[in-house]
Amino acid sequence: MKARVKWVDEAMFVGESGSGHAVVMDGPADGGGRNLGCRPMEMLLLGTGGCSAYDVVHILRKGRHPVSDCVCELEAERADGVPAVFTKIHMHFIVTGRGLKESVVQRAVELSAEKYCSASIMLGKSVEISHGFEVREAESGA
Repeated sequence: MKARVKWVDEAMFVGESGSGHAVVMDGPADGGGRNLGCRPMEMLLLGTGGCSAYDVVHILRKGRHPVSDCVCELEAERADGVPAVFTKIHMHFIVTGRGLKESVVQRAVELSAEKYCSASIMLGKSVEISHGFEVREAESGA
């Protein structure tokens, strides 16, 4: 896997993935940036949530469970000093579907956390990561 990050100006950088997708990262206005993109640590948190949410949906769909939506809400704490690394991350999954069983969703979240999500498993070596979930019934006609 390869990626490239190019400095644009002040605190703005453009990252390009090996697959050719670009993303803007920028700092806050009071830190020399123009606040036109995510902070790099936000990108790390978003990537972790995306990796794990992908796993949860993939596991449920592979098991032919009627999932229609999945949201991963993340809340992170960072160290006060420099480097301001993540110290805790909580991932809360809101999974919607028709007749989804809690036990099935719980198992998908556990499999992602313990076996499949490369990002959260890697971060879990130095960050306390916790998981929660809720199951919502899809509305009729949805």
